[in-house]
Amino acid sequence: MAETTRRPDHRYGNRPTMKDVASRAGVGLKTVSRVVNGEPGVTADTERRVQEAIEALGFRRNDSARVLRKGRTASVGLVLEDLADPFYGPLSRAVEEVARAHGALLINGSSAEDPDRERELALALCARRVDGLIVIPAGDDHRYLEPEMRAGVATVFVDRPAGRIEADAVLTDSFGGARGGVAHLVAHGHRRIGFIGDQPRIHTAVERLRGYRAAMEDAGLPVDDAWVSLGSTDPARVREAVAAMVDGPQPVTALFAGNNRVTVTAVRELSGRTRPVALVGFDDIELADLLGITVVAQDAAALGRTAAERLFRRLEGLPEAPARVELPTTLIARGSGEVPPA
Repeated sequence: MAETTRRPDHRYGNRPTMKDVASRAGVGLKTVSRVVNGEPGVTADTERRVQEAIEALGFRRNDSARVLRKGRTASVGLVLEDLADPFYGPLSRAVEEVARAHGALLINGSSAEDPDRERELALALCARRVDGLIVIPAGDDHRYLEPEMRAGVATVFVDRPAGRIEADAVLTDSFGGARGGVAHLVAHGHRRIGFIGDQPRIHTAVERLRGYRAAMEDAGLPVDDAWVSLGSTDPARVREAVAAMVDGPQPVTALFAGNNRVTVTAVRELSGRTRPVALVGFDDIELADLLGITVVAQDAAALGRTAAERLFRRLEGLPEAPARVELPTTLIARGSGEVPPA
């Protein structure tokens, strides 16, 4: 039996135009434009015919010309560190909700913690004429964004501040959160407490280490160099750091984990050991409530929402100087941070 193929009514790339809609509805181009843009001056019967033609043809408005006329795209860009990191899910969703409430589209991408990739991505978004940027910085020099900001691209940094420029920043109180988490371990009798954090060039890692040292100093406790480890959050590196602190010549009785990825690896490494080691992690993690993991929780959604709201205030003409907003943390005691020293 011979097969026949039906030629499609349209090909990719041949989108119906307003001229096609006007021809089908029997009206002028200006009338179609008024209907598409919600402008007055069209009778109910004419508007009905135009809408029927739009539906029949599958017409979609092309905003490119409007972008060229107005210089605005009704879109904002979000540069994340790592799209796979669960911390950024609620943050990104909160930004998207605020953008949607303002009738704007959110475009996001990941820098993969690479400063060059961050710069490339941020400038690519600017080249596509986004109205504003929210950036979780991977690098520490953001002077490349100064021309874009002078040209009117509103820019807010979140989770970490901008480097070498003045810009709005919405942060978590990493110093205070870490200080409180370590003080919690001290209050439960621990005197030898280890700290495992992210790379030392990252603002949050530095602030959390500073909080750890402050809590130890508050308690009059020394800090052995062997009890502090900053570096990649790669599981192999973190496992090695945990083993060195727990099995070293002056073994720690408690650990403070500097972020969610460090906490997950530390839980796995400690689970096979007979001697109990107390643990407090910075950032909540999935199943932490079931596993009984004590954490210093930050509100990722509040970070995203606050940053996005500030961005849109900037777009609406907020006149004040760049500000730094710090959101508080919450210590959630679930058991692992309340284990007494062995």
